[in-house]
Order: sequence, then structure tokens, then C-alpha cells
Amino acid sequence: MRRRPHSNSPDLREHPLTVLVRTPATSANLGPGFDTLGLALDLHDEVTASIGGHQTVVEVDGAGAGEVDTGEGHLIVRTMRRTFDEMGVAQPEGIRLTCVNRIPHARGLGSSSAAIVAGILAARALSGAAFDDDKALALATAIEGHPDNVAPCLRGGLTISWDSGVCRLLPHADIRPVVLIPPFRLSTEEARGLLPGSVPHSDAAANAGRAALLVAALTGRPETSVLLAATEDRLHQRYRAPAMPQTADLVERLRSKGVPAVVSGAGPTVLAFSTPDTQDLIEPEVGIDWQIQPLNVDPSGATVQFPETR
Repeated sequence: MRRRPHSNSPDLREHPLTVLVRTPATSANLGPGFDTLGLALDLHDEVTASIGGHQTVVEVDGAGAGEVDTGEGHLIVRTMRRTFDEMGVAQPEGIRLTCVNRIPHARGLGSSSAAIVAGILAARALSGAAFDDDKALALATAIEGHPDNVAPCLRGGLTISWDSGVCRLLPHADIRPVVLIPPFRLSTEEARGLLPGSVPHSDAAANAGRAALLVAALTGRPETSVLLAATEDRLHQRYRAPAMPQTADLVERLRSKGVPAVVSGAGPTVLAFSTPDTQDLIEPEVGIDWQIQPLNVDPSGATVQFPETR
């Protein structure tokens, strides 16, 4: 049963009934920054949300079309309803979503985080309720289970997140991410299930140093040699390799050529940092059935607009 709103809760009828939310793709971990580092990328899903009527209807174009729930079970709808409850806002009877999805699903590019952030921001904008960015991030983290994708999706740029906060940084202008997207999928749950309960102290210490170096490399020292050293990982990628051997092989081949390459999030997409001396080394190593997509860093994160309606 949905919670009844407080007597002083905002009335949805007093606020704009249509909102457009754009949410960026994200790459988490970035090698050694397991569950901590995230990068917003210039590839966006767009969601037009409105309230009214007696039914919930979801239209999807692009990634997930014909696969995802088109009613109350859709992740954005479920997130919106949870956000209305968190804000103490009366639930609308009907919700309508039009989704243009460009972020591929189950590829390690933050598609679920983009949907969760879209749901929270749409609900906040439609209600006009007081719900600040810190509360939005906390709710997104609670729904997603970890902040490494939702933080850059909300804030943009490079983020360092922990259990009680997030630090946003702007990467150096020379940082050039390239995502290498395979034709196969891998669920985050499956990838997480392969991780051991403990790792050697030496591996943990090595990753701590690499993660610190990576922040320095991404914000001020984007030389290839520094990025290559900084993206080395010992905590998660090798344990997940059996679930995505093609991804693991590609990362190894690229790194052997001097290209700073990592598994994007839980995979199976590969994230590489292209530099002047490595940009011609990437394509020859990638199979013809993989998509090569150079992207910019999104410095702003998710945005909200109120399109004019007739």
C-alpha cells in the first residue's frame, strides 16, 4: 500500500505536468577505483515524463525496446513512485513516459543508473517538492545499491564516491574516452557474483596506490605512461574474466600495446583512453562485431527541462 501524503504535501496539479530529463552514460571503477570512481560520458538517454490519466504507459525507442516492462514494472516508473513516497507527495494515478534510449543495456555503461536518476529527477520536477541533490543521490544509491554510477550520472565529470558523500572533479581537457561495446551482454549481478570475499593485502595496497594515481592522471597528468600505470587493477577484473573472456582478452591486448584500457563497470564493454600516441592502436585490436564509439566527458550530468506543451 502506498503511503498517504502529509497534509502539507505538494499537490502535483499545481506544477508543470511534463518534464524532459537527459541522463548520461557512465563508466564505473575505471580500473582500480572499484565501487568508488565513476566518469560521466556524452551519451544520453532522454525521458519525457508526464502525469495524468488513469493508466501508466511507457513507450521505448532504442535500447530495450520490446524487452523492458511498459507499465508499472518499468524501472523509471518504480523509481518515480518511490521518490513521490520519499517526498511525501500524493501518488498520481497515471504516469506516461516516452523513452529514447541510447545507452546500451547490460553492457557496463550505467543504463540502470541513468533510469534511476531520470525517475528521481522527473518526480522531483513534476512535484516541485523540496528534495535537494544530496537526498536525490542518497535515494539513487539506495535503489542502485552502490554510488559509483549514479554519482557521475547526477553530478557529471569524474566522481569519487563513498558511503556518505561524493567529490566531483573535472577531468583534464585532453582526456579522450573511447568505449568498445561488444554484441553480448553481462548482468551486474552475475559479474559481482564472481568476486571473492577477500583479496591479498598486497593487491589491496596496489589498488589504493593506483586509484590515487588515476585521479591525478585524469585531472592533471594525462600522459599515456601515467594513465597506463594508473589503470592497472588487481581487485575485480581478473576474477570476472571467466564470464567475459573476449573482454578480458581485448583489455590485455590493448594494454600490451600501451593503450590504457579497463573493463567499464561490471563489463562487458571496454573503456580505453585515447591519446595522440595510442589512438591508431585501438581499432586494429577490436573485432568487427564490436562497436567503437569515441565519447567526450559529460561535465554537467543529468539535466531537466520543461518543454512547452499545448
